[in-house]
Amino acid sequence: MSNVAKAVELHEFSEQAVSLASNTQQNSKTPWLADVREKGLATFKRMPFPTRKTEAWKYTSLRALSAENFHRPAQQFSIANAEALFEVEGLEALRVVFVNGEFNAELSSPELLSTSGLNIIQFADANESQQKTIKTHLANVSETERNLFTALNAGLIDNGLLITVDKKVRIERPVQLVHISSQQPENASVFARCLVVLEQQAELTLIEQFVSTHETLNTIFNQTSEFIIGDAAKLNHYRLHLEDESSIHLGGVYVDLNRDSQFESYQLALGGKVKRLDVLVNHNQPGSHCEMKGVYLPKHEQQVDFHTYIEHKAAHCTTDEVYRGIMADKSKAVFNGRIHIHPDAQKTLAELSNKNLLLSNQAEINTKPELEIYADDVRCAHGATVAQLDAKARFYLQSRGISRQEAEIMLSFGFINELLDAMPLVALRDKLRPLLAQQFTSNAALTRHLLDKALAGEGQAQGVEA
Repeated sequence: MSNVAKAVELHEFSEQAVSLASNTQQNSKTPWLADVREKGLATFKRMPFPTRKTEAWKYTSLRALSAENFHRPAQQFSIANAEALFEVEGLEALRVVFVNGEFNAELSSPELLSTSGLNIIQFADANESQQKTIKTHLANVSETERNLFTALNAGLIDNGLLITVDKKVRIERPVQLVHISSQQPENASVFARCLVVLEQQAELTLIEQFVSTHETLNTIFNQTSEFIIGDAAKLNHYRLHLEDESSIHLGGVYVDLNRDSQFESYQLALGGKVKRLDVLVNHNQPGSHCEMKGVYLPKHEQQVDFHTYIEHKAAHCTTDEVYRGIMADKSKAVFNGRIHIHPDAQKTLAELSNKNLLLSNQAEINTKPELEIYADDVRCAHGATVAQLDAKARFYLQSRGISRQEAEIMLSFGFINELLDAMPLVALRDKLRPLLAQQFTSNAALTRHLLDKALAGEGQAQGVEA
């Protein structure tokens, strides 16, 4: 396909998006958000569509977006046995489930409205006070000028989810926010929005889980989450991208940290046709802490693209960022991590590590860790590695009677198991282990053996700690 033909098709994509946004504005359930939509759409119209010459999109092809018209509303599907797609055994969570962008009360927890100190409401059902909260914070943390698709999401906000936690309230049960995607009669788009506001000294655990039915997807999923974390408040965040490999997902996580607040995030992404996640964290006031751990595992011809931006704007703040990726077959991954130390951010402690493992000669990773420092009293470090399996370690395992295939899988799984072990939610960890082990082999017996070894190692480690 010529560059001219590509440009024409991408221009058509933009025109179709603008048309859908106009229909949304006319038929919106939330007319009081008209200003947010207009501002987002204006930004989208003004920004050029990303190409290979656009630095932030240099290694990620958007050709899949230009295939056909995706800008139709998605339809629902039968929810029979849908729990199997997202259920986590042993996780006593408050569930909020959306199916193709629409809230599903039948799959959600009935006790949501009776949880003291926790308020979960759709934008369309918000009262006057909640509307004020939404208008105060919505689209103020997310930087629409940085990402075209975040601007498009703002331009197409019709409904969304507001989660607030009252002052000095600690919510014991996790909130499990599930988005289910399914195959559509025609190509379609799903736009979703989540706004979380934690008041002073509040604490919440939020699991954002993206799953799909077991069929080829023909939707674009565009989702943006904004987190406002108050003074001395803490958000424990999990974001799990577990959709089918045919998925197209353009997502964003935007965080405002205030005095002594904490953001701890665990992100996991299996590959897709196009899967891009932008994460922005603002250290706005002294004493805040950000800890992010991420794993990405594309295979076949899938791709995953992570872009993280940590803005240290105040003194005495800390960041610990660790991402690991394993690329198999002909898959491709992109990691761009940037830590920006502003002039007033003295006494900053910030570290960024990105390690990658290539399981084939055709797999590809483009990694670029960045430090931009304008303060002189800081401790910062960053680094990236790209390697293949260690031949000596594999030989050592084979010399102990372990087959070559099992040795390679053990080394691969061990590369990411350290980050899995760091997950505080045991039920979620137990759910993800077999899922990730299956990424390395289709042999069920070998998967079970691998998991037994991992669990045995964890038990020994706990015994040593005791």
